[in-house]
Amino acid sequence: MTQELHPDTLATLKTVSTATLTSLLYKRGFRNVFIQGARPLKPGQRLAGPAYTLRYIPSREDLDGIEAFRDPRHPQRVAVEEIPPGAVLVMDCRGDVSVASAGSILATRMQVRGAAGIVTDGGLRDAAGIAALDMPAWCSGPSAPTNLIRHHALDINAPIGCGGVPVYPGDIMVGDDDGVVCVPRHLADELAREAVEMERFEEFVLEEVARGVSIIGLYPPTAPDTRSRYEAWVAQKAAG
Repeated sequence: MTQELHPDTLATLKTVSTATLTSLLYKRGFRNVFIQGARPLKPGQRLAGPAYTLRYIPSREDLDGIEAFRDPRHPQRVAVEEIPPGAVLVMDCRGDVSVASAGSILATRMQVRGAAGIVTDGGLRDAAGIAALDMPAWCSGPSAPTNLIRHHALDINAPIGCGGVPVYPGDIMVGDDDGVVCVPRHLADELAREAVEMERFEEFVLEEVARGVSIIGLYPPTAPDTRSRYEAWVAQKAAG
């Protein structure tokens, strides 16, 4: 049974950085959570939503001719038509950017159906068209050739590896200008809460550094007065 998230968790995760989340996950022993190679198609995109996965294996000539798309059960097409609203299509392309893993027609269909975004360690075709959508997308780069040349779509909503990261269905994908982090679902609520506090403290640190304060004893806050100065700063901010 999928663990329910707090109603505010996804909205909160959309406001915090992947840098913050990777640090918090590292403190819990998670080192491999950042999707390698996945870059935003345009700056300023934010993403937070549960993973809905699609796995590609290498294509084979007798199975992956252009007529394969005539099959209404083709897993890529099924994934596009069945992805739940608010979910993120995460594609395992084995890091192969020589062909596309999807294009603008499929992406537009997903946007219309309410999907939250696309994350792939492969390529995307019609990249400018996908970038123009409201739905955000991360990929390893634009790539025009059709996926059938190199990919055979196989598993839907099963555990995959994307950009070298294990992604399980329902894990929370969070994206920003740096890339995409995979947050294990059972940690999403507590990380969202901790991330807000961590970024508030780092806002204080940035202000201190900008006015000439040394980072020694400030970041991390090992100096005796750092915590009290931070608490006074928080109180001042709250008072307006």
